[in-house]
Order: sequence, then C-alpha cells, then structure tokens
Amino acid sequence: MSNPYYRDYAQWLSTLFESKVQKITVDAGFSCPNRDGTIGRGGCTYCNNASFSPDTSADGEDIEARLEAGKRFFAGKYPAMRYLAYFQSYTNTHGPREKLLDFYRRALAVDGVAGLIIGTRPDCVDASLLADIKAVGNGRPVIMEYGAESSHDTTLQAVNRCHSWADTVRAVEMTADAGLHCGLHFILGLPGEDRPMMLQTVDRLNMLPVETVKFHQLQIIRGTRLAQQYQKGETEFIRFTPESYIDLCVEIIGRLRPDIAIERFVSQSPAELLIEPRWGLKNYQFVNLLNRALATSRASGR
Repeated sequence: MSNPYYRDYAQWLSTLFESKVQKITVDAGFSCPNRDGTIGRGGCTYCNNASFSPDTSADGEDIEARLEAGKRFFAGKYPAMRYLAYFQSYTNTHGPREKLLDFYRRALAVDGVAGLIIGTRPDCVDASLLADIKAVGNGRPVIMEYGAESSHDTTLQAVNRCHSWADTVRAVEMTADAGLHCGLHFILGLPGEDRPMMLQTVDRLNMLPVETVKFHQLQIIRGTRLAQQYQKGETEFIRFTPESYIDLCVEIIGRLRPDIAIERFVSQSPAELLIEPRWGLKNYQFVNLLNRALATSRASGR
C-alpha cells in the first residue's frame, strides 16, 4: 500500500516494473577513492562500511552465486518476484571500466534480474561511463545512486568527503542526460549543520532532475574517526530525539518536490557498532510514528 503523505519508493518502482521487485545486495569488491589514495585516505569521518553492508562477496567473483542465493531466499514467499542487483558497498564505478561493465553484464544475465542499482560517488562518473552503463542496461532500468550527503561544501570538507556539491550537480545532470534513473543520499545532522542548512539542502535538491532520495539520521559508529572525535568532545552536532527528528522529517516532506520518491528517513546500524543515537525503534516503528505526525500535521493544516 502506498504512503498517503508522500511518494514512496515502492510507488515509484511500480512505474518501472509490472511485478514486485526486490533488491539483492552485491559487493563487487571495489574500494573508495577517498580510502585508496586516489583523492584521499582514511575515508569519510563517519564511515564504517560494515555498518550497512551485509556479508557478501569480497572480490566480485561470486556475483552470480550471491544473486542466486538472494533469489532462493525470497522465492518461497514471492514466487513471481523480480530482482534488482544492488551494487552497494563502497564506490561501484571506481575501477577499470571493462571490469565494471563486466560485473554489471553478469548481474543482468542472471535469470530474474530486471535491473541494476549502482551506488557510487558523484565525482566517480563521467558522461562516457554513463553512456556505457546505459548500453549495458539494454533497455532495462538502471538506477544511479549517488552519496551526496550534504549540499554544503563546509560540511563536506569537515567530514573529509573530498567532493563538492558542484560535483553532485554535475553528476545528476550527466545521469539525466544519459537517460539513466538518478537518486541521491543525504545524512541529516552532520557536524556543524543546523536545521536551516538541512532544509536548504532540500531546496537545492528540488532544483535537480532527481527521481529518488534517501535521508537518514547521523549515526556515530564505532571504529570511525567521527566516533573518536565524539568521544573526545571535538565535534558538535544536533542530537536528535525521535520526536525532534520526526518534526524535521515532517518539514522536509512539506518542502520536497512531490514527484521525488522518498526511499527512507532512517538507517539502523548493528547494535554492536552503534554509539548514538540509540532510539530503540525498528524502522517500521519509526515510519508509523512519522505517519501519525504527518496525519496530525495535515489535520491541523500545517
């Protein structure tokens, strides 16, 4: 059932596929240019890839096996399911071009795979690569998902992101020109950002040819530089409660261009890695609270 208060991701996917589709995460074994020295070392201050990546391939050699295992997992419940190969971990356009394209082709060759989602950075694509990806798709949907994180260069510098908002704008425009689908990812509450800055990011997002967006709250994860800064008292950021974060989300929804599909507002890192915030809410519980707040907001005419 679609969300009555905003366009959700499932609604949007239904415009691309006739049947239900499910993501299956594939780790192609790529690194990140902000870790391997291409543009920097150490990575983003908040990043511990283990916090969002399941146990998958380390070298891309078992792409087919991973997809087949995912298909078996879902097939019992949803026999008519189709699948999206989701290249999620690290930067999935950072590597030799023919190797990249070979991985995408192999994923699309698996029976039942109806399209691709390619997670990457906005500074790791160019028009030629996007054209090649479009050709590999051969008519099947390909969604480029860029980690933008913020529209404020001061924030991006503070978290050692090593790209600019201009890079994001350029990547989105090239992606639209190539005829590929485009989504952006943002983290709400990064160090140094206040509410007006986060809302300004939404305004800037609205100006781009973007189809989907992911938001989530800043999480302090063990094993990151941000965790070290936090424990030493070296960084300041908004400490959201569930109530204050929901209030921000309600305002974002009222501000966001209505044709942009929202995939999520929260992320849930493994408990053993998470330092803060520890809200004790499952994702579906948060969505229920958010929907109640949206219903109240609508009823009051906010």
